[in-house]
Amino acid sequence: LNCTSFFPDNRYYEKIGKDTPVDITDELPFDIPENWVWARFPNIVIFKLGKTPERKNKNYWANYNLPWVSIADLVDYGEILYTKESISKSALLDCFHNEICPIGTLLMSFKLTIGKTSITKIDCVHNEGIISVNPIIDEKGKIKKYLFHLLRILVKYVPQTDAIKGSTLNSGKLEKMFIPLPPLEEQERIVKRIEELMPLTDEYARLEAKDKELDEKLPEMLKQSILQYAMEGKLVKQNPDDEPASVLLERIKIEKEHLIKEGKIKRDKNETLIIQDDDKNYYENLPQNWCLEKIGNLLLIERGGSPRPINMYLTNENGINWIKIGDSIKGSKYITQCKEKIKPEGIKHSRFVNKGDFILSNSMSFGRPYILKIDGCIHDGWLVIRKPDKCFYIDFLFYALSSNYIFKQFCESASGAVVSNLNIDKVKNTYIFIPPLNEQKKIANMLESIFAIID
Repeated sequence: LNCTSFFPDNRYYEKIGKDTPVDITDELPFDIPENWVWARFPNIVIFKLGKTPERKNKNYWANYNLPWVSIADLVDYGEILYTKESISKSALLDCFHNEICPIGTLLMSFKLTIGKTSITKIDCVHNEGIISVNPIIDEKGKIKKYLFHLLRILVKYVPQTDAIKGSTLNSGKLEKMFIPLPPLEEQERIVKRIEELMPLTDEYARLEAKDKELDEKLPEMLKQSILQYAMEGKLVKQNPDDEPASVLLERIKIEKEHLIKEGKIKRDKNETLIIQDDDKNYYENLPQNWCLEKIGNLLLIERGGSPRPINMYLTNENGINWIKIGDSIKGSKYITQCKEKIKPEGIKHSRFVNKGDFILSNSMSFGRPYILKIDGCIHDGWLVIRKPDKCFYIDFLFYALSSNYIFKQFCESASGAVVSNLNIDKVKNTYIFIPPLNEQKKIANMLESIFAIID
């Protein structure tokens, strides 16, 4: 048998048969108390590898009556109550020589998920990626319980071999594994203490996962909270000398009438006005100089279009930018480039857009606004908002359209069997807050500063 001895010079030596003892101190993974000893794995246990009966032999897998444990059946740090597969009596005889792992056997995986340990609660056999572990001496199962808890740590100190499906060990390496062996009574105390602490570590793991999830969500949550604050007029102080948004709204209406008379846009038959009653019900939560209006009463909105079949229009030479939703980057304000181009003749089947236009996704990741930094054509997954600078400071409008206040309205009005979709009418009927232009700029600048800190 291999054995280790602790010599007065604080060095560990190992003697094999009649050979001269060899200094193995530097091979040991860590220090242990003086009344503990180091032992090789086979010094204290008998471990056996399992097998997989030949799959082609149907007799081995017919008349199932004995559970066969695979690595997938192991319950990490738990008990095996059932298995997905069973083998026949002939397989037990031919492959396992009628040797069964009885109830209470310790199993450990040494391939793929190395160190996963389970205790069997059924009579069974197992595959070749698992070993059964039976302590040579085991008073009241103390050593088995000790190994059940500690093997997962100790196998990490054994050199592993990389395989196609993950790391692996073999029987030769397991034979060289070092086991730190305390007195039996101390083993019992260690196991008891571990079992007291494990529920606490499980709770800690749950809280840590929750904390990590919160850390990942917190920046976006903060931004949405601040955007909501901004949309309610609570982010910057109001200046009574600013031109009221109601005056701005009147100027917008006059401009729209001119455009209608010139034939540049059509009158919206469903256009409505928001009228404030004597009790100021519509404006009771708005700052004095703010207004609330439907987007369609302020902005021109058009839908994109897709030439079909699109492959006939794609080109690598002197084409027009073909702007797809895949060209947008979540969290970005702008679209600065696109991956594909279409032939100029595709424009009449699509919608041409210009730098400075807003585009709004109306399918898939719907409701996300972007400011264009390039000219090009958009497909029918986009809506375009034309000339928003007539009534909005551009950056303010981006943050307004990015806010939960707007997004919730989009969600309530979205339709689609598989994915949510917006259409022009739904967007037109969405309400938006309108502060004075000077205040819009202050709000946008404040948001830029705060978001930079959050990021």
